[in-house]
Amino acid sequence: MLQVISLIENTGRVNRKDLHTEHGLALFIRADNQQILFDTGSSGRFQQNAQKLNVNIAQVNLTVLSHHHSDHGGGLAALLQANRETQVYLKHSGTEKFSLDIFGLLRRQVGLDESLLQAHPDRFILVNQFSEIAPNVFIITKINRRHTMPKGNRYLFMDTGSRKRLDDFEHELILVIKQSAGLVVFTGCSHQGILNMLDAVLEHFPGQPIQAVFGGLHLIDLPLINNLAGSRDDIEKLGQALLKYPIEKMYTGHCTGTQAYRILKQVMGAKLDYFATGDQAQVD
Repeated sequence: MLQVISLIENTGRVNRKDLHTEHGLALFIRADNQQILFDTGSSGRFQQNAQKLNVNIAQVNLTVLSHHHSDHGGGLAALLQANRETQVYLKHSGTEKFSLDIFGLLRRQVGLDESLLQAHPDRFILVNQFSEIAPNVFIITKINRRHTMPKGNRYLFMDTGSRKRLDDFEHELILVIKQSAGLVVFTGCSHQGILNMLDAVLEHFPGQPIQAVFGGLHLIDLPLINNLAGSRDDIEKLGQALLKYPIEKMYTGHCTGTQAYRILKQVMGAKLDYFATGDQAQVD
């Protein structure tokens, strides 16, 4: 049995006004003897929520960052202070600086606080290949791109010092937990495209059913106005494509956006649910 708790996300439930929300993602996973933190939100507020959700961050023994953006790693400083033992796994990245740039009107850095990696080198483990980081807990780093990537990526850039170019998201990874009945997949933002990420999972685990998928799908264009990245038809086709995969259930939120979620829900029905701050799911 596996339990997942949404420690922080963009939205909240009416009955949990006591929990913070923010543009970010942090999930707590309890699987067998493992207590895993997947992403840390954009601030330390995930930890305050954790206390109210009866999650002890000091007992987390594995932490995985889905990619190098601050809405998923902005709470690293709070994590390192609250937990002196957990190792943080993330995909290797070079010296790139990551930024959001909307037609030059709004520009800001969206990368991790690299000083934390320099100050605590013993706490971070950089992965470059498919790895089993604990019994039945895997990281996938190679994602082929047979399908298109989300249109919402168009405002995200990387600066290598000599030039700025669109972010290629080679710093993104997938977390997979293998249970006796199938796989549970965690995708973060799915910047490389959820279909590409699912293909990567099935390439590593051929013939295995996917019990559940947790993560955003990056179907939001501008978070402040929660608009669609792409057309309604694009999102309906994505939902139809997802129904062809051996997935029992999907839980989404964060960068999917509420507009896109409503469209996907109409296509996918009971196979899809929104996973808001404070929500909990059990995968048997």
